[in-house]
Amino acid sequence: MPVLTAEQVRRVYDRIGRAQDWQRVYEDAATADLVAHAGFDTADAVVELGCGTGRFAAELLARHLRAEATYAAVELSPRMVALASDRLWRWRDRATVSLVDGHATIPARDGAADRFVANYVFDLLGPEETRSKLAEARRVLAPGGLLCAAGLTSGEHGVARNVSRAWRGIWARWPALVGGCRPVRLVDALDPAAWEINHHRVVVAWGIPSEVVIATRR
Repeated sequence: MPVLTAEQVRRVYDRIGRAQDWQRVYEDAATADLVAHAGFDTADAVVELGCGTGRFAAELLARHLRAEATYAAVELSPRMVALASDRLWRWRDRATVSLVDGHATIPARDGAADRFVANYVFDLLGPEETRSKLAEARRVLAPGGLLCAAGLTSGEHGVARNVSRAWRGIWARWPALVGGCRPVRLVDALDPAAWEINHHRVVVAWGIPSEVVIATRR
């Protein structure tokens, strides 16, 4: 079963809308681990690929980023752009959310960011798209900048292993039912010549395993 196209993803997330926030039951443990190891308190400029409803961005801006740090996100779904823009309105002087088509380059200058965030995005992408987005992350990040990613992965033991197998089975038949996401191993896609892995952990919440990866742009 191929991954969803950009247009199919757009339709799925336009339909899901604010209900995406319910995914916090398994996402928050992974994103908390991400925040604990990504040093956002020292960041000057954050770019996020696929910000969803802006829930993670609001957490960063309210609790972890310095008052002068900037945040820029890109999203495929017009509904998610609207929801995230509303959620981030109080930081509108330094936070932006832009609609993209999924194929163009990310609208950010070369080396403009010191953090590139992608939460539950790479588990939507096929191998070619993953390589393309990682290349964009390297372009957007300054040397020494951090790739900060979390996403669904395969469980290795017990309930987590069974849940990830079941999830993959559902995805193979009805990918839209699971938002187009399936378990992957992002760490395997990182070229050691391009990235130095600083932190890699599998976090399990409610039986659902997520991979957390923080890597430095070489």
